[in-house]
Amino acid sequence: MIAADQILRLPLLPLLIAQGLTVRRKALRLPEPEGPRQGQAGTGPSLRLLIAGDSSAAGVGVAHQDQALAGQLVSRLASRWQVHWRLEATTGHATADTLRRLSELPTQSFDIAILALGVNDVTSAVSRGRFTRHQRQLAELLADRFAVRQILACGVPQMEHFPALPQPLAWALGRQAQRLDLGLAELSRQIDGFHHLPFDLPSDPELAAEDGYHPNPKAYALWAERLAQEITTPPV
Repeated sequence: MIAADQILRLPLLPLLIAQGLTVRRKALRLPEPEGPRQGQAGTGPSLRLLIAGDSSAAGVGVAHQDQALAGQLVSRLASRWQVHWRLEATTGHATADTLRRLSELPTQSFDIAILALGVNDVTSAVSRGRFTRHQRQLAELLADRFAVRQILACGVPQMEHFPALPQPLAWALGRQAQRLDLGLAELSRQIDGFHHLPFDLPSDPELAAEDGYHPNPKAYALWAERLAQEITTPPV
């Protein structure tokens, strides 16, 4: 079925296209942060962690990986475990891109995989059906090739709150983001070990990086703390 907002936005298409082109042209393009993308930290029982996704997983919006999602999450987990971690994330990647990237990695084992994807699926006009199909394929790859027993799929951010996006473009992208996020929630009820973690950070402009699109260090800290609370014991 076509949702009501998809019908309502039809007469807005010329404006939405114009706004999208303007945002792309004027966007402040921040680099991915410096710092290691794999390593070991902490002492105690072993925890093998994979973080994969788009520019938010890569840490765009901060200067160094220590301030990004991976660095802040590993520092929290290292108080409980010896964390062997790897980051596979690239600006602009949608779920299909991450699926291809991970399929090219050597076979190895991880206990937990954290996925941060969806924004580029939204901006690429990927349908909910295609998005969930790619996410299912990604979950199968993680289980079969990397022996992952728990997947934490971070929810699609609420794009209607991105400071860099004007109205009505923010509204249109936000509604599509909600649709894809519902797809993640549906998969969490269908796939063992696949857990949908709603992206419920406060909709506060003070948590945005200078580009108005990515998280800043404080937002990454909140996100990392939320994930750390979900990881209470290595999956068995």
